[in-house]
Amino acid sequence: MLASIFSSIFHVAQNLGYPVLGVFVGVEALGVPVPGETAVIFAGLAAASGRLSIVLVIIVASAGAIIGDNIGFAIGRRGGRKLLERPGRFEAERRRVLEIGDPFFARHGGKAVFLGRWITGLRVWTSWLAGASEMGWPTFVVWNALGGICWSTSVALAAYYGGTGVEKVFSKIGRYGVIVAGVLVVLAGAWWWRRRRRRGAQD
Repeated sequence: MLASIFSSIFHVAQNLGYPVLGVFVGVEALGVPVPGETAVIFAGLAAASGRLSIVLVIIVASAGAIIGDNIGFAIGRRGGRKLLERPGRFEAERRRVLEIGDPFFARHGGKAVFLGRWITGLRVWTSWLAGASEMGWPTFVVWNALGGICWSTSVALAAYYGGTGVEKVFSKIGRYGVIVAGVLVVLAGAWWWRRRRRRGAQD
């Protein structure tokens, strides 16, 4: 089943080329969980077989990542915070996301945006969370552009030179990245809680 899905994406990457690559990457960056990274990998493989240009693959993937992330950031900035603060079901849990996210992005926002590109799950939601946490747009733009270009280049070239085994490697990196991201969130939450406790003691 999984092999059939990968084969279909590979054929799509070869036959439709750059437009579908840009759409897949951009839609994933926008916040929709589609296989954007897998599309870059198969586009890199198609470039290795001479069907696509590796330079154009990197350019298109970078553009898709940057544009999609900025749209996701704008959506998160305009409506993400209201959605998380809205009264109703799971309100406490939703507000907790902001309580942890606000200080985390204030202190580690640039690094989170840059490194989040390589982490499964976080890659999809980083732009939304950064926008909802009211991270400065100029800071987001710089780190997002660097992350999008470096991520697209590393993934495409790894597939171009490394072959079909690259997909498994990036899949493992993504899983470990989720663990690392979870640890960072816990540490950020602990830092926020200690800071709040100290302020309470001072008051």
